[in-house]
Amino acid sequence: MAITAALVKELRDKTGAGMMDAKKALTETEGDMDAAVDWLRTKGLAKAAKKSGRTAAEGLVAVVVEGGKGVAVEVNSETDFVAKNAEFQAMVAEIAKAAIAVDDIEALKSADLGGKTVADTLTDKIATVGENMTLRRMAKIEGDQLVAYVHNAAADGMGKIGVLVAMTGGDEAFGRQVAMHVAAANPAALSEAQMDPAVIEKELAVQTAKALEENAGAAKPKPEAVITNNIIPGRMKKFIAESTLMGQAFVVNPDLTVEAAAQAAGATITGFVRIEVGEGIEKAEEDFAAEVAKVAQG
Repeated sequence: MAITAALVKELRDKTGAGMMDAKKALTETEGDMDAAVDWLRTKGLAKAAKKSGRTAAEGLVAVVVEGGKGVAVEVNSETDFVAKNAEFQAMVAEIAKAAIAVDDIEALKSADLGGKTVADTLTDKIATVGENMTLRRMAKIEGDQLVAYVHNAAADGMGKIGVLVAMTGGDEAFGRQVAMHVAAANPAALSEAQMDPAVIEKELAVQTAKALEENAGAAKPKPEAVITNNIIPGRMKKFIAESTLMGQAFVVNPDLTVEAAAQAAGATITGFVRIEVGEGIEKAEEDFAAEVAKVAQG
């Protein structure tokens, strides 16, 4: 596979690696982007992999809590101008309310919204506004106590990041602090038990290869048992702590983990939902200068 400048740039954007390192990683992995990221991390040449990449799509996330149920819904638009439009915001709010009564995104598309399905309502809005829109994601959660938080709010209950936290005990003030923490820290899971085993397995492989390579190049290599029994488990423990809500340092009081803060507040956190607008969507970059030159040339 040809290693193009665009591929090298994409890998550099994802990892922060230098140009030659990025090119070598792609060459070694035959252009496989994910494998190249892992290769750079193994060599200690990359920052933590940014799987979702740059948040590029516009739109809103709306959150609704009703009767022990909470839902977060993402509706995308092409521009932030449309996301700030009152009619668009009203439509997103109605879609989020309808989402409380359904179980998944496909059911939501078929749900009734004033005599039309949500899908048809969205199609009509696209025709009116002249800009593409997408009902992209929804996530539901249930709990004894649900607390909602919206970051960068554009209107009541909707903004760029929507968070829902479910817990028992504690109070709403503490729940809001946890929700704000989730918005900022973006944990991958509630606890180690809820992490994707494939993610843990992949990280273990990366950390093992990295530790062995570092040790091989050290002036005074450590015994293999030290690498296997101490260094690698220590790095994995740190990875899991940084990736899980319960293990993360609480943004309100970094001296405590979120788990310890919850215990102090008399609360048990049972789950959370976090949706960020455009997360994981890559928008093609436009070369404005090239476009103008092309037009000028006729």
